[in-house]
Amino acid sequence: MANVLYDALFAPHQGKAGPFLFLEDGSTLSYDAFIRLAARIAHVLRDQGVKSGDRVAVQVKKSAEALALYAACIQAGAIFLPLNTAYTPSEVEYFVGNAEPGLVVCDDASSAALLPIAEKAGARLMTLNGDGTGTLTAEAAGKTDRFETAVRKGDDLAAFLYTSGTTGRSKGAMLTHDNLLSNAKSLVEAWRFTANDVLLHALPIFHTHGLFVACNVILLAGGSMIFLPSFKTDEVIGWLPKATSMMGVPTFYTRLLDDPRFTKALVSHMRLFTSGSAPLLAETHNAFEARTGHRILERYGMTETNMTTSNPYDGERRAGTVGFPLPAVEIRVVDPETRKVLPNGETGVLEVRGPNVFKGYWRMPEKTKEEFRDDGFFITGDVVTVDRDGYVQIVGRAKDLIISGGFNIYPKEVELLLDEQEGVLESAVIGVPHPDFGEGVVGVVVPKKGSVIHEEKLLAAIHDQIARFKQPKRIFSVDELPRNTMGKVQKNVLRDRFGDTFQRR
Repeated sequence: MANVLYDALFAPHQGKAGPFLFLEDGSTLSYDAFIRLAARIAHVLRDQGVKSGDRVAVQVKKSAEALALYAACIQAGAIFLPLNTAYTPSEVEYFVGNAEPGLVVCDDASSAALLPIAEKAGARLMTLNGDGTGTLTAEAAGKTDRFETAVRKGDDLAAFLYTSGTTGRSKGAMLTHDNLLSNAKSLVEAWRFTANDVLLHALPIFHTHGLFVACNVILLAGGSMIFLPSFKTDEVIGWLPKATSMMGVPTFYTRLLDDPRFTKALVSHMRLFTSGSAPLLAETHNAFEARTGHRILERYGMTETNMTTSNPYDGERRAGTVGFPLPAVEIRVVDPETRKVLPNGETGVLEVRGPNVFKGYWRMPEKTKEEFRDDGFFITGDVVTVDRDGYVQIVGRAKDLIISGGFNIYPKEVELLLDEQEGVLESAVIGVPHPDFGEGVVGVVVPKKGSVIHEEKLLAAIHDQIARFKQPKRIFSVDELPRNTMGKVQKNVLRDRFGDTFQRR
């Protein structure tokens, strides 16, 4: 019997002496050593009572061991649930309570805060630090490096990723073995990855881009990764001569362009640069090509659909667009009111159908039904247009989602927090163009009568209550929020007013 994802991504590399990970300290981890490490961790999961179908919630720093934990979960038949390392304990409490994992893994620094949260949910807790130490790896050291792989079919769940809506709490997007494998296969083919590739990986591994796009593609192709804990310009420039490809968010590329050491000669050997998770400004696209001779390949996806479209490997990589649907992926543009399918050139909401599209939201059947059409198309909420040549252009987001530095930020969550603060009558949170992050978060607040809002004090008050990437970079005070005749806040007016907040002068 088979385990669809493990058999495709991991099992073929057993016994392979070639390099899989080049690590920050200069050491190398072979494929075989990685597979054996994952098997030992799988034994720990089983010893902790984790069974096939159980969730394993993970909030740890990026490391080879953290990636091996992902492989171990797949091998043991568990559902991998990575959580952003910036989430506060109060945020993690919701995810753990909702997912009801059998095991929570965090670093030592968070263990005291998260232990009662895990215990309340009936989960055990183990630790894993960024240097590979912790109770998880200490226990794994004594285990055998062979593990009987659990049987998992294509429709079985492989992972959860939580994604918020503009209202309500976060939703657990359920991703199957087939969802992840089909997408990896499409991307390996579309982007021409082979065993000869060395991917410079400086992305986090708690969301789709860094884990399911980057890692799964390299595992399927049999290539190698330069596995850096985070993006640091000095390190990336130092490692680029050893890479053939790099995946990044727009912020990576703007920071490289800001460094005079980033030259055409430095990357003349490179095969491919890709960008995603946030819109790549046309000026960045053009500046990068002018500097290096490389045209960045931009693509589009989301938590629920994995990757949906991509600019072509061969042919024009058109700035300001995200290319064409991937093989086996169907898209259509629909009028949100009439549900009529629109012709190319008209603007509407993007809907997607294909093997990449998730199974639904965890324990939210009504919400799942709401987001799918009867014919299986998923309503993305992204507003797009398709030009006469078939290139998809993202125009905006129907639900006011902000994407900053590749991370999704839902205004309602930040607004609710601002509204709780002393002296604040009401607030609106918007995203405006930012040269590094794609979009920067801006809070606009109305003070209560007789109160004065001090930006620094308000930012300090919310600092420890919400993940840093969600926090406004600027807060402005206004007498009143602009509203339409129905009383709805006109965020488009606010975006126009504060749109140049982060423009370089």
